[in-house]
Order: sequence, then structure tokens, then C-alpha cells
Amino acid sequence: MSHDRQANWELVQEYVQSDSLRRHMLAVEAAMRAYAAKVGEDIECWGTVGLLHDFDYERWPNPPDHPMQGSAILRERGYSEEIIYAILSHADYLSHEYPRRSRLDHGLYACDELCGFLTACAMVRPQKLEGITASSVKKKLKNLSFAAAVNRDDITRGAEAFGVDLDEHIEFCAAAMHAAQIV
Repeated sequence: MSHDRQANWELVQEYVQSDSLRRHMLAVEAAMRAYAAKVGEDIECWGTVGLLHDFDYERWPNPPDHPMQGSAILRERGYSEEIIYAILSHADYLSHEYPRRSRLDHGLYACDELCGFLTACAMVRPQKLEGITASSVKKKLKNLSFAAAVNRDDITRGAEAFGVDLDEHIEFCAAAMHAAQIV
């Protein structure tokens, strides 16, 4: 059940009304699927984590309700503890209880904020993500008023903990999102 893409999307539709939040979740899913393929991990599992990581955020935006409320729902619906743990571990405020320990956990953390930032970058470019470069994204990262809600430290810490070069990570996630036609 937990790797059934249609069931996962129905769960998103049930809990998320915001198009921008849905787009974010799809962007993270695309990046996670691409990374799973690249590193030889379970593409469906990684895609599920990417797609569902924020499904409870709209209803329960305050820590620790998000992602604790969602984890209870996922558990009730039979999702694996691996998926639930990865989603719990993406919240820094739960890191004492759910430290990131697996490649999956680190992958979600590395992709989450970056995909949000890349979406913001795409919205101000006529060609969206096509041809975007790490240097242009890093330049925008320095402008703290641009996509101000995005935590820049999470982006750099995430890439480092995941063991990927930040420039390569930026371009890899942008390419994955562009290929999936997210923005």
C-alpha cells in the first residue's frame, strides 16, 4: 500500500488544498525519485516519502503537530515505519527524537528546502528551470529577501549531510523537477 502512487496522491488530495503546497510536494517527490534511481535505492519508497512529507502541514502547521499528526495517519493506513521515520526526521525540531540516520532520511532533508527554493527561482524566470545553473541559484540564495521563508542553512546542511556537492545537488534537483514538469 505505501508504495501505491495513486493512493498516495489521493491522500495528498484529501489533506492538501493549496496548489503551491501540492507543487512543493511533487517537486520533492521528483527529486527523491531521481536520487533513488541515481544511488540504487527503492524509487517508489523514496518517491512516497517525497510526496507525503508535508501532507499534514496545511491542517497542522505548528510544530510538533506537523509531522506528528501525519505520522499517526500514515501508521493507521499501513505505511512502513521506514517511510514514517523519514518524514518525522525531516523536522529539525524533532531531531532529538528522530535523528536522521539513513540515506533516505538525509535525502528528504537535503531535497525539501532546496526544492522550495528552486520553485521560487523558477517562478521569476521565463524559461522556468530549464538551463538554470547552480551559480544563479546561489546568487539568489544570498538575497535573503528572495523566498525569505526558505531556510538557507537547511539547504547547505542538507547537501553536506547527504554527502553531495551543493552545486551538483542544486543542478540535479532542478533537472529532476524540470523533467517532471513541476514548474
